Amino acid sequence: MSSPSEFLNYHHLRYFWMVAKEGSLRLAAEKLSVSQPSICTQIQLLEIALGEDLFRPSGRSLALTEFGRLIFGYADEIFTLGNEILRATTQAPTSRAIRLNAGVVDSFPKLMSYEILRPIFEHQPPIQLTCLEGKLPDLLAQLTTHRIDVVLADEPASPSTSGKVFNHLLTTSGVSFCAKPEVIEKLKGRFPQNLHNAPALLPTQNCTLRRSLEGWFRSIDVTPNVVAEFEDGALTKIVASKGLGFIVAPTPIASEASDSHGLVEFGRTKEIETSFYAITVERRLTHPAILAIASRAKAATKKGTSLKATEPAKRRRASDKP
Repeated sequence: MSSPSEFLNYHHLRYFWMVAKEGSLRLAAEKLSVSQPSICTQIQLLEIALGEDLFRPSGRSLALTEFGRLIFGYADEIFTLGNEILRATTQAPTSRAIRLNAGVVDSFPKLMSYEILRPIFEHQPPIQLTCLEGKLPDLLAQLTTHRIDVVLADEPASPSTSGKVFNHLLTTSGVSFCAKPEVIEKLKGRFPQNLHNAPALLPTQNCTLRRSLEGWFRSIDVTPNVVAEFEDGALTKIVASKGLGFIVAPTPIASEASDSHGLVEFGRTKEIETSFYAITVERRLTHPAILAIASRAKAATKKGTSLKATEPAKRRRASDKP
């Protein structure tokens, strides 16, 4: 057949989609209220425009070619989305659901993700949230093509990122060191010197927090015994709950993370900062859900509190022992 056309006729595509969906020319003609010869003509024009056959004879009926199945998949997405657009326009503006498609970097602490996203669950009118998890470069690629609205990350997007994106700092905090009581009892000296040779369960080398920790350890002349490295913070806490070493967590969520795994906070420092960002394609935030997230984080930072609605009672740290 001839080479593909530069432009796609969606009227022809709809006729093809309906035949493929209904499985016959007759049923498609009834749905579209047109004659079968008219549909055949439209599909032939589409095949000429695309440069390949979409159907092949199969007994007394038609079957999709491999290329036809590919095009049907695209057409199905296009016209399903079109129907959603029509449904949305028939609703009153106040009744349309606000949606937020958020990408969360897989190294982002899960509990911190919840605390940052919490305003969305409390928002009125309700917001429909879809969360995706992945590596920062992959999520940024989806952001720049508008497949997601925001990326939550523990590091800013670099200036070399393809596409124009903007980093919005949500919150910054120090870090806390937590372990099982039996691990803490074996540590020698006071914090932070008691970290020397202590069994450590640390983030992997590609993590921003790990790089900050390594620099801080060198500055205080401490070398922990790295027992294991993890990308998954949840798995790190499970291993720590077995008494295999200490972990490091952002201070705002350390107490809750400790409570759920039987860990105790034995030290903290503000010399290591963990920062959390909302990355968008907007220089100035306009999406109501992202505005709610940013406003809550900004208010908490201004007051010097955590992102949690209420602060837990201050617990005694192991480093406070006489």
